[in-house]
Amino acid sequence: MAEFRYDAKTSSGQKVSGTLVAQNEADAVGELRRQNLVVVSMTETGAKRATTGGGIRFFSGGAGPKVKVKSQELVIFTRQLATMIAAGIPLLECLEILAEQSDDQGFRVILTQVADDVRAGGDLSESMRKHPGCFVRIYVNMIKAGEASGQLDEILVRLAEYQESTEKLKGEIKAAMTYPVVSLAMIGMITIFLLVFIIPKFKEIFSSLSIELPFITRALLGISDYMKNYWYVWLFSMAGMFVFFLWWKKTDSGEKLYDKFKLSMPVFGPLFRKVAIARFARTFATLIQSGVPILGALEIVASTAGNRVIEDAVMSAVDSVRQGDTLGEPLARSQVFPPMVTRMISIGEKSGALESLLEKIAEFYDQQVSQSVESLTSLIEPLMIGVMGSIVGGIVLAVFLPIFEIQKKVMNR
Repeated sequence: MAEFRYDAKTSSGQKVSGTLVAQNEADAVGELRRQNLVVVSMTETGAKRATTGGGIRFFSGGAGPKVKVKSQELVIFTRQLATMIAAGIPLLECLEILAEQSDDQGFRVILTQVADDVRAGGDLSESMRKHPGCFVRIYVNMIKAGEASGQLDEILVRLAEYQESTEKLKGEIKAAMTYPVVSLAMIGMITIFLLVFIIPKFKEIFSSLSIELPFITRALLGISDYMKNYWYVWLFSMAGMFVFFLWWKKTDSGEKLYDKFKLSMPVFGPLFRKVAIARFARTFATLIQSGVPILGALEIVASTAGNRVIEDAVMSAVDSVRQGDTLGEPLARSQVFPPMVTRMISIGEKSGALESLLEKIAEFYDQQVSQSVESLTSLIEPLMIGVMGSIVGGIVLAVFLPIFEIQKKVMNR
């Protein structure tokens, strides 16, 4: 048994502090939640290390090389590990079996190293923390919570469900973005091909005729000449702009402006906002259900938001909650989250059912994302056809206008 000091809030928003004796951190958090208290932070009395948001130590980085592993591979591993632990197979044996049967060579090496660390007496979460390219921060922290509570199999099931929901969301976004990106690329290549290889042949024909060319034709021939004779200029200019954009997007100001633009851009902006809110609610609910105190959960949610606007709003809420405010108020002030979301969070805080309401928010916005993707798919197809038709039609018009002029002169003779 150990003694824990906690900071929490009642359903009315009143801040309370005290001490509690429990078997471990997760039991202490569970006891306070049964009393309808929202746990803000918790620290084991006399512990050598105090942590932000709770006695469960939250990891912010890793020491090992960032070897990338496919998301689907990790989901399968999580599901299998949960099943094997629930069946009573020792953790070390589970890791060894899963390492042997993995088809991914890099993942097999990582699991072997994790098994070696566990065999040497290390915690599973500590071992996974050394491989941040494979086991991200939320993954490691939820494993840590499962180890502390003795409910590792249940936590792994939640993790697998969370990963599957996240992958489904990514797949829907990828499906929505693939068609317009491929279509625009094809339109660009067709346009360049026409300007560089086809239009110059018509220029030779027009030069042999003593007629005044329309403005649209002269403009098209000028663009074609430039692209053919100075291809290295526009090609390197485009490559330079692309490299500059990638560099700018990684700067602090660039990242903020780009993420703000993504949320406000036409057509795709509402979709990106729905995706960000769904990810926020799903991650937050999963962490709270796993027994992570609210401050620690918010910090992890901010770091995994995938959008600086959302991250800044959540971190601002962390500071407000630390000072004794409710969570719903600072999120509403940020004007990033819709009123429905902030009000449901406020109701969840008052009723002690925050995680269940966050689940409902995530489910609602998952449905919204699916509907938005279907609507976008039906909208983008005719839009891309219209864009391609306008470009090709403009080129054809510029080419045929002089031909029509020649035909008129011939008929007038």
